[in-house]
Amino acid sequence: MSEKPKILVVDDEISVGTMIVFLLTRGGCDADMARNADQALQLAQVREFDLITLDVELPGTTGFKIYHKLREIPHLKDTPICFVSGRPTIENIQRAFELGAADFIEKPFDGREFISRILFHARRERPASNFPDENPNPDTQSLCNTP
Repeated sequence: MSEKPKILVVDDEISVGTMIVFLLTRGGCDADMARNADQALQLAQVREFDLITLDVELPGTTGFKIYHKLREIPHLKDTPICFVSGRPTIENIQRAFELGAADFIEKPFDGREFISRILFHARRERPASNFPDENPNPDTQSLCNTP
């Protein structure tokens, strides 16, 4: 049996974070959720992740600041980080990629596209044979695509 990709979801909105965890779980991933910077950094210190999704706006800080702190953790220095934001300004997108983010995903998003993008980036860090061959639940298509 293949090991599931381990994803850390950092989002302060409980409904959004829970929905992302649900999508990732349905897509064959093992996902943990952090609602703020402190929780994210605590989880990141004790667990290895194949990918991190990071909201741009968090209470008292920004995803960009947390990005730098995550990169200081030795076992996460090369882990792909995908920013997820409901405010995809050109400045935010540009800053994310200048920092070295793997992707910038705009909310709302299509569930199938989200899973495909996350698995694509996670697989780049480990051989594909370590992950499930395909999405076991293709019905995750547009759970996030709300007006």
